[in-house]
Amino acid sequence: MAEKLLEVRNLKKYFKVKNGLLHAVDNVNFFINKGETLGVVGESGCGKSTTGRVVLRLLEATDGEILFEGKNIREYNSNQLRDLRKEMQIVFQDPYASLNPRMTVSEIIAEPLKIHKLVNSKQELDSKVSKLMETVGLAERLYNAYPHELDGGRRQRIGIARALAVDPKFIVCDEPVSALDVSIQAQILNLMQDLQQEFGLTYMFITHDLSVVKHISDNIAVMYLGQVVELTSSKELFKNPVHPYTKALLSAIPVPSLTHKRERILLKGEITSPINPAPGCRFAKRCPHAHDKCFNEEPPLKDIGNGHFVACNLAY
Repeated sequence: MAEKLLEVRNLKKYFKVKNGLLHAVDNVNFFINKGETLGVVGESGCGKSTTGRVVLRLLEATDGEILFEGKNIREYNSNQLRDLRKEMQIVFQDPYASLNPRMTVSEIIAEPLKIHKLVNSKQELDSKVSKLMETVGLAERLYNAYPHELDGGRRQRIGIARALAVDPKFIVCDEPVSALDVSIQAQILNLMQDLQQEFGLTYMFITHDLSVVKHISDNIAVMYLGQVVELTSSKELFKNPVHPYTKALLSAIPVPSLTHKRERILLKGEITSPINPAPGCRFAKRCPHAHDKCFNEEPPLKDIGNGHFVACNLAY
């Protein structure tokens, strides 16, 4: 039986804004098994990246539990959190903004090794950096290069090498290929899958590209306005989507065929404000199937069979 590495229970992150509380992440529940990938998808502003940052405690949660290897890391003090950084890492969306432009490739990769005191000599440091560069496919000649001298794909490889430097168990991948060309995207995705198999890594893969998430994920969580509305295996989600929002997202995937035409579901209506949201389903105003209950009762995330979780009054 698969062993859970990370479990999130009733996770909430609210931000104080001028008009009240913005519910960026609201009552989110999911788990990720060791060595697997959970894809998190949804429109821009749905809370995907915020969820990833809260899980890593880069942002502090408003409420809920974050269980890593069975322990609630929300209770960790600063020393425990420092040790935890070696177990949990992140690869950022923009490879240029996340790298220090004043540091060379080798200095960037070496930084976490120095911070966590994982090497005892300059020789050992150089050896580890060279090995990490080789692992992610960076040529040795780039050892003293600066980020601005490299293309997007190589910059992202630096970010991946930096994350791998401390031998983590879990990596949050925050849209790691969205800023790259399609051909480079494929290279980085294949590299990440190879690294997962080689080092037994567990990923939380955040993206808005459904084609990418299908390629890399074991399970997929669909988010809408801070909430998970559907959660199941990648295969099941694409074969049998249940939530109206998921169906609309899948209908928007381009089909590379002149003869086959998928019927596009166009969402109309007003988007519910995430600031002090009223009771009820947050998708109701855009849902073609909404009825009175949807506007008054918030549907819980329920298992409708075979580990397929849906938050929709029409599904149960």
